[in-house]
Amino acid sequence: MTKKTSKTETKTATKLAHAGLNPHDNHGFVNPPVIHASTVLFPDAETMRSGKKKYKYGRRGTPTSDALTGAVTELEGASGSVLAPSGLAATSLACMSCLKAGDHLLMTDSAYEPTRHFCDVVLKSFGVQTTYYDPMIGAGISTLFEQNTRAVFTESPGSLTFEIQDIQAIADVAHKHDALVLMDNTWATPLYFRPLDHGVDLSIQAGTKYLVGHSDVMLGTIAANERAWSDLIRFHGALGIHVGPDDVYLGLRGLRTMGIRLAEHQRNALAIATWLDGRDDVGKVFHPALPGSPGHTLWKRDFKGSTGLFSFELKRSTEQQVTAFLNALEIFGLGYSWGGFESLAIWARPETSRTIEPQKWDTPLIRLHIGLEDPEDLMDDLKKAFQAASNATGS
Repeated sequence: MTKKTSKTETKTATKLAHAGLNPHDNHGFVNPPVIHASTVLFPDAETMRSGKKKYKYGRRGTPTSDALTGAVTELEGASGSVLAPSGLAATSLACMSCLKAGDHLLMTDSAYEPTRHFCDVVLKSFGVQTTYYDPMIGAGISTLFEQNTRAVFTESPGSLTFEIQDIQAIADVAHKHDALVLMDNTWATPLYFRPLDHGVDLSIQAGTKYLVGHSDVMLGTIAANERAWSDLIRFHGALGIHVGPDDVYLGLRGLRTMGIRLAEHQRNALAIATWLDGRDDVGKVFHPALPGSPGHTLWKRDFKGSTGLFSFELKRSTEQQVTAFLNALEIFGLGYSWGGFESLAIWARPETSRTIEPQKWDTPLIRLHIGLEDPEDLMDDLKKAFQAASNATGS
């Protein structure tokens, strides 16, 4: 966990290559050491009592974890950042750092489903009330504030359905009511959208996805502005949150290539999304970079790019046909999560979790993550799946 330090401003690619590194502290080695540690020894009783030694206990930080938090802090333009053992753990910690019993939370209806579960079960049991709002509400969210509203949670684009929210408008309203703004920014990462630059107080990433990039580590990050930093670091320490050094190191390794990988994910996904948008057996394609997708104009205004995750409607399909479509895929894997080098597909079911207009999602929705494979091979794989769906009983 680190505080922001003053450095010469550099471009994103240079930050990714160098952020968090200090070879001169590590005998000249480029990468920081992977330190497995719990106990830290003090040179004398006076130092131990003073608490002035930089490292006091493994859970409270090591050179390995400092390297990653330092890099995240720099990329996010934050006052400080902390690590969590998963994206959901990061979301939970961020919420708990700014909410207490009797408080009210405004939560986007398009949030990641485990985030909803945390609100409906854990926060509710702690006496926090949650109200779900239309992700496209913008400044209209002002009508939903109550005297005890302490935080607004955003996720842009939204989970499964990819609505782009007007983050700045929501933040402006929230701050007038003295509420904090949280954002799940896993899809864009700070490379394509920096939440703190748009009024967000706590920026959350499931580092499991694009930061790690190889589907082999669970990791979460939270970056805070000056207003939110002291409570975040206090709760992080009090709850004993810790990430193992090997996972931290793999997060650092993934971060170095994230810019190159995201550019390829973007290129491949746009090619596939555009191709799908022209097919007769496809309804709407929910990709923020495509005209007609919810919030496309906001995406053009605020975002620097798009990534590999989007969804589309499988038009006029039965359950049997959706199953046939998914089972026919060979290159696309069937699996949760995303952000790795491999392409994935799931049957997305927003109608099972939405509070606002769940009935509008009555056409089967397929969510794709486009990996680093050749897009022509991915299109051929999808063509076979469409044919299998057409041939299935009920066509």
